[in-house]
Amino acid sequence: MNELKSIPISKQMVWNAYQKVRANGGSAGVDKQSIENFDQNLSGNLFKIWNRLASGSYFPTAVKEVEIPKANGKVRKLGIPTVSDRIAQMVIKDYLEPTIDPLFHPNSFGYRPARSAHQALDQAKRNCWDLDWVVDLDIQSFFDEIDHDLLLKALQRHTSEKWVLMYVKRWLTVPVEQNGEQIARTKGTPQGGVISPLLANLFLHYAFDKWMQSRYPEVRFERYADDIILHFRTQKEAGFILNRIKERLSACKLKAHPEKTKIIYCRDQKRNKSAHAVVSFSFLGYTFKARQVRNKTTQHVFYSFTPAISKEARVKINNAIKARNIRRRINETLETFAQEMNPQIRGWIAYYGKHRKSEMSKVFFRLNKRISNWIRDKHKIGIREAVERHKALAKANPKLFAHWEHGYKP
Repeated sequence: MNELKSIPISKQMVWNAYQKVRANGGSAGVDKQSIENFDQNLSGNLFKIWNRLASGSYFPTAVKEVEIPKANGKVRKLGIPTVSDRIAQMVIKDYLEPTIDPLFHPNSFGYRPARSAHQALDQAKRNCWDLDWVVDLDIQSFFDEIDHDLLLKALQRHTSEKWVLMYVKRWLTVPVEQNGEQIARTKGTPQGGVISPLLANLFLHYAFDKWMQSRYPEVRFERYADDIILHFRTQKEAGFILNRIKERLSACKLKAHPEKTKIIYCRDQKRNKSAHAVVSFSFLGYTFKARQVRNKTTQHVFYSFTPAISKEARVKINNAIKARNIRRRINETLETFAQEMNPQIRGWIAYYGKHRKSEMSKVFFRLNKRISNWIRDKHKIGIREAVERHKALAKANPKLFAHWEHGYKP
């Protein structure tokens, strides 16, 4: 019994962690146990997690690796722990985060309480207006390359609890299961792990944020996990400091991606003298580039360096819409589609409509076209008549689809 009390993990901590994991959803891990299956013996499963965590006898299961298609045709590898492991990780994350997070740099926005991607985008937009040059820094395979010894060394600065270090080390070294085969891991932390974002932020806090603050405190930047944008007055300054950053990353056993890391000129109405080839960059699903804008007071049209939904994000949304197979479901109703899609549509508008909302019309034009085609097939009529019915329906019931309500009507 004394052994159980040696690690200060309470049943309430496990319960709180479970509630968060359940709210986040997610698929089953290698044990094929879903949240719903876990709930069938909720009390027993939670007691088992608490008992093992509190006694030091908790050992994680292998992480299931899945490939998520990217807009560029490539894939992103995601590691999915079991439900039990996600709950256990959340317990430790909840224990560590209140102590560690307040120490992080104010320019670190990713996966932090009271921080958001929109805040990072807003700051990047202001900095692009003030400074002419940007470095879009891409760390090659960051989550896969994190050095375990360096990460644990950073963690030891913020906790002397041996049980915390023990469990983090177990999660870092747990094998990955690929096509039924388990592969040992000697570096990296899997994307998809509950505690991985906190550990990644801690690693880059020392590898990048504090180093920049010490060496180049005047340089403005935004960091969202491993997505980093830096701002400079001159191209020469950008190139010089980028080389120093590459050296720093190398010392931390990381590498700047040779193709994806770029220097960008923020060309707009006033900044058009440079012949620099790269004049746009993407950050958090938005593309920053010169766009035509109109002064609301004078109605004067000019070019400003501003963000809007990226082409890659539009492709991702279009693929999600396509996957619904609306045209093949003529036996269903539009009300069914609306109920099914509206939460997702509202999420797209809430995120990508923050800047240059009009650019999203390109996305919803395609969705409206699919709805018109469904009406045509459903009622066996011509496309012109289907479009007219579509327009009449949107006018009569403008809140049926969430994008109609926001003005993206046929």
